Amino acid sequence: MGELHQAWGWVAVASTGLAGLVALAIHWRKRPIGRGFWIIVAIAITALLLQVLLGLGAMNFESKDPGNQHVFYGVVISFTLTFAYIYRAQFRRKPGLYYGLLLLFLMGLGIRGIMTFGGNF
Repeated sequence: MGELHQAWGWVAVASTGLAGLVALAIHWRKRPIGRGFWIIVAIAITALLLQVLLGLGAMNFESKDPGNQHVFYGVVISFTLTFAYIYRAQFRRKPGLYYGLLLLFLMGLGIRGIMTFGGNF
């Protein structure tokens, strides 16, 4: 499970980054939000949630010690997704902009999580 978590981290980072750029492009080009947009956002968020769950599984079932900083970024990702869910009604005002910025922020948190594996505060 730990190896899958390690490999899937790059998938989660790439999918959130790509989806964020697509969302911002849709916003800047003033394109209508279609079904494809929501599918891309759902895939990126699902990939990130799966990554967090794989990390929890690796910690609990394989007794992995990823370090405090790595766990911190996983927790921040979870809280960010929770607050995005709470404010989802406001995100519908400008979905391309808000989801694009959210996904790029999550990509940055994922990169920091990968970079800090094994590190402690």
